[in-house]
Amino acid sequence: MNHKPAFRRIRLAVAAVAALAALLPSLSVQAQARADAFPNRTVRMLVGFSPGGSNDIVARLIAPGLAEALGQPVLVENKPGAGGNIAADAMIKSTDGHTVMICTTGSLSIQPHFIRNVLFNPETDIQPVSLIGLTPYLLLLNPKIPATTVPELIAYAKANPGKVNFASSGNGTAGHLAGEMFRTKAGVDIVHVPYKGTGQVMADMLSGEVTMMFDQPVSSYQYVKAGKLRALAVANLQRLPSLPNIPTVAEAGLPGFDPVPWAGLCAPKSMPAANVAILQRALVKVLRQPELVQRLQADGIDPVGNTPEEFRTFLANDKRKWGALVQAAGLKME
Repeated sequence: MNHKPAFRRIRLAVAAVAALAALLPSLSVQAQARADAFPNRTVRMLVGFSPGGSNDIVARLIAPGLAEALGQPVLVENKPGAGGNIAADAMIKSTDGHTVMICTTGSLSIQPHFIRNVLFNPETDIQPVSLIGLTPYLLLLNPKIPATTVPELIAYAKANPGKVNFASSGNGTAGHLAGEMFRTKAGVDIVHVPYKGTGQVMADMLSGEVTMMFDQPVSSYQYVKAGKLRALAVANLQRLPSLPNIPTVAEAGLPGFDPVPWAGLCAPKSMPAANVAILQRALVKVLRQPELVQRLQADGIDPVGNTPEEFRTFLANDKRKWGALVQAAGLKME
């Protein structure tokens, strides 16, 4: 009897098993690499203010492009309150490695000067990823106030001390400090009314419950075009290219008035630097898309997109600027 075919089959089977055994470690390494890749699940992008505000709108504008660049869904999640501190605290305490936030002027540049018991240390608990853009304010009025220019508003406020109130999305936010800068430079008695987010502020602005605010065009100019709010000026040193007919506050008689806020993307200190770099490259790619650039500029936002190191330097300079304003306005630690 010829046993050669049987032996040949046995040898082939043994060789196949050996080959598979040799391959298994490689497959295991590849599977682990895929599991360790970043991102490998949904990215949560926290916004520290209510839906409908400027930061929420910016987050939702960049989220689709960021999801495409990262290859994973990007979920925008609103956690309003404490001027953005609740969202920051949630991000810092997250353990999934996939939670980031839209960081703002208020939470990183202003509140360390203004809030005594800040929930986190901006310099040690948060990693800057990239500056998204500069978002200059409009000075907005409810039409019930009989003023169509900044000098008329100042004259009305001086004739009616304490009767003009200005709203913001929270104590220690850039909108709050912009109002304080106006109060100080114009020498008027106006009253601050803090909210938890721009969405509710806008509802009360439209109803006349509050009469004045500083807000970005992206969330407010639609109401100006509809005649429901009045835009007196741009709180910037230059006019906005998208709104060339609206003068600056400086042109209206208050020189040096530039409380320009910004929005950026930040990550918790626990996120590895390699993952931060992946996020930064993806965000910059999104901010270079011509369609998005056009949309942001039309909404009065100047897109940036920079490195974590450049963003960190920007933050240090910005913090000094707002600290000087807090001192000049005579604001006390809360």
